[in-house]
Amino acid sequence: MRVGIGYDSHRFTEGRKLTLGGVNIPFNKGLAGHSDGDVLCHAIIDSILGALGEGDIGLHFPDTDAAWKDASSIMLLTKIVELARKRGFELVWIDTVIIAESPKIASYTASMKEVISHSGISPSIISIKAKT
Repeated sequence: MRVGIGYDSHRFTEGRKLTLGGVNIPFNKGLAGHSDGDVLCHAIIDSILGALGEGDIGLHFPDTDAAWKDASSIMLLTKIVELARKRGFELVWIDTVIIAESPKIASYTASMKEVISHSGISPSIISIKAKT
């Protein structure tokens, strides 16, 4: 069994949608980033890559590559889940914490689990906690 840890943070910026766990959350700002800035998916990606010993998200999806500009982080996560499976690994638990004073996101966590499951991760093994 291998365990990986992932972490990500982006600053808020004007003129972008706020996307967490693939869900657009109504807010007056979004997260800066080369892709869609989805820090929840990015942290999950980094945790899987860490368990695989495969570096981090920037190694696989560099911000210098126009192919990943504004890319859906659910699509990026799907590629990494596929990589794990090709290597013979099975994901058994994803435990996450989102820390943000605003907006309040606890009411979106069930939707996030559902959308994240489109990457090939069963919603029954995903835990999303929202903290302020």
